[in-house]
Amino acid sequence: MRIDRLGDLGSAPEVLRAVGDAANRWELPPPAALTGGWFGASALIAPSVDIRPIETENAFDVPPGSHSTAVGGGWVGYLSYPDAGSAGCPARIPEAAGGWTDCVLRCDRDRQWWYESLSGAPMPDWLVHALSTPVPAQAFRMDWDSADRKAHREGVLACLEAIRAGEVYQACVCTQFAGTITGEPLDFFIDGITRTAPARAAYVAGSWGAVASLSPELFLCRRGDVVTSSPIKGTVPLTAPPSSLRASSKDVAENVMIVDLVRNDLSRVAVTGSVTVPELLVVRPAPGVWHLVSTVSAQMPVELPMSALLDAAFPPASVTGTPKLRARQLISQWEQTRRGVYCGTVGLASPIAGCELNVAIRTVEFDAVGNAVLGSGGGITADSDADAEWEECLHKAAPIIGAGAASAASGPRSQHRVVELTP
Repeated sequence: MRIDRLGDLGSAPEVLRAVGDAANRWELPPPAALTGGWFGASALIAPSVDIRPIETENAFDVPPGSHSTAVGGGWVGYLSYPDAGSAGCPARIPEAAGGWTDCVLRCDRDRQWWYESLSGAPMPDWLVHALSTPVPAQAFRMDWDSADRKAHREGVLACLEAIRAGEVYQACVCTQFAGTITGEPLDFFIDGITRTAPARAAYVAGSWGAVASLSPELFLCRRGDVVTSSPIKGTVPLTAPPSSLRASSKDVAENVMIVDLVRNDLSRVAVTGSVTVPELLVVRPAPGVWHLVSTVSAQMPVELPMSALLDAAFPPASVTGTPKLRARQLISQWEQTRRGVYCGTVGLASPIAGCELNVAIRTVEFDAVGNAVLGSGGGITADSDADAEWEECLHKAAPIIGAGAASAASGPRSQHRVVELTP
C-alpha cells in the first residue's frame, strides 16, 4: 500500500477535467469518479479504468474491507435495474460493467489530495503531468426530448387502482427523457457536479458508452460486518418549507413503508436481531428538492459475499415498492421502457475500505454514439395525485436537464429543449 500526500490540487471538477483530458491524449481508458460523500472523502478519482461488460452476478464481487481512511483502489462499476419494460426493449448499454483500479486520487474534507495505490506503485508520469496542468471547461450541448406525460399518468392511475385492490401498498412509477449529447459525457458530468454538488455522484465510462449519476442517495455502505442503507422517500421543491415534508402524511407514509422494506431486505441475510433504524424521517436538501431520509443498519456475517447481500437487497427498495416482488411485476407492466442503469446502482468495492453503492437516481446513461436517457419518478401511495406526481418528476429532473427544459417537458414529444455549456 502506498499513500502520498499531494496537497491542494483544486476542486474535484478541476482535477477530474485535467485527468480526463490527459487520459484521452495518452489514449488511455477514461477515468472513473465518485464525488460528494463517498468513503468519508469529498472525491475519489480512478485515473484510468478499463470498464468492461460483465455478468451481473459478478458485480462488486470483492471481499469487503473494514473501515479505513485510505481507499487505495478496487472494483468500480455499475449494475442496472434488472426488469424490462412492457415494450420488451433490449438494454441500451450493458446490464453491468466495471473494472479494477489499483490506485485512486482521494480528496479529503480539508481539500487535501492523496495518491493511494494498493500495490504500492508510484504515480505514473502522465498523471503527475496532468495534475500540474489546468484544463479549461470544455463545451458540450444536450438536446432533450419531452417526457411522455400521458403514459406516466396512466401508470400512476393503474398504481392507485392496484393499491385500492390491495395488491401493493406503494410503488415507484417513473418516466424518461431521451436526449443526445454533442461533446463528451465526462464534461456533462463535471458540469453537473459543479452546479448541483450531489452527495452520491458517480461516473464510469467505456467503449460501450458512459453513466453519469448525480444521485443524492446511499443504497448500501458495507464496512466489514456492518451494513447501512439510507433510503430516500418524500420530496418537495427547495422553494417549499422543509417542515412541509414532516407534516405531509403522504410523504411520511412513503418513507416509513420503504424503511420497513429495507429492514426486511437486510434481515434476510443479517445476524438475527441486529437490524436497527438509527435515523428516521430526517429532512435533507438535494439538488432542486428537499427529501425525507432514513437510515437502516444491520450486522452481517463477515464471510457473506457481496453477491448474497445484493441478492437480498437489490434493486433498491426506494425505487420499487412494497411488497417488493409484486411491485416489480406491476411496474414492468406500467412502464413501457426499460429503466436501464436508472434505479440500479453505481459504486466502488475496495478490499481495504469496504463497499459503497448509490441508488442510481438523477442518472443519465449514454450509449456509444451519444444517445442519452434520464429517468425520473416517485413513490405512489393511496394519497397520491397524478398531477402532483408529474410535477415531482419535473422537479427532480430540472437540475439535470435545466429548469427551462423540465418545466416544458409536458409538451409534445417532438419538441426539443437545449442545455448548453460554453467555456
